[in-house]
Amino acid sequence: MSQENTSTPLLLETIKIEDGEVHNLSYHQDRCTKSRQKLFQSKDVLDLSSIIVAPKVGLYRCRILYGKKVHSIEYIPYTPKEIQTLKIVSSDIEYNLKYANRDALNTLLESNKDVDEVIIEKDGYLTDTTISNIAFFDGKQWLTPEKPLLQGTMRAKLIDEGFLQPKEIKQADLQNYSQVALMNAMIGFKILKIDTIQNIKRANNDH
Repeated sequence: MSQENTSTPLLLETIKIEDGEVHNLSYHQDRCTKSRQKLFQSKDVLDLSSIIVAPKVGLYRCRILYGKKVHSIEYIPYTPKEIQTLKIVSSDIEYNLKYANRDALNTLLESNKDVDEVIIEKDGYLTDTTISNIAFFDGKQWLTPEKPLLQGTMRAKLIDEGFLQPKEIKQADLQNYSQVALMNAMIGFKILKIDTIQNIKRANNDH
């Protein structure tokens, strides 16, 4: 794999491989291509399918580090993170591309050790957790924040399929929802009760 100048920010794709099957590769390829165009004005395409050698048995997180060229590729056995508690936290964090450097996200989570994950509120609107996009169920349909921190591949797929509808969502709106879901390439679409969020502001102090 090619080495790049250490000052160049590296990007990351995390791809699910299960028993030899590479999941949602077209969405990862699309994000990779657009990210390189935006960050490096790259004209060429890194063909991810040509560099992935999928393990035949087991569940793996394929971790591709890249910039103008591919930096490294790893296949890491995957165990999902247990998430039973969430909390809404305000932050002006930026993570519009999937950078390999996640220090700001990790610091945000480290400073809220009383919960398993945080939902990031930015400019008054809910966005993502540190590891996933989110969605909320209103009894009829699933709605996902219109402006996430990061355009996730699973989110993009579910919007294309018509399963998710983008909408601006504020913390005060959560009284209208019964479930929250976390989604990313590895966990798929994980549904939790809305009460998993510990600091929801409910109308009339109805807890």
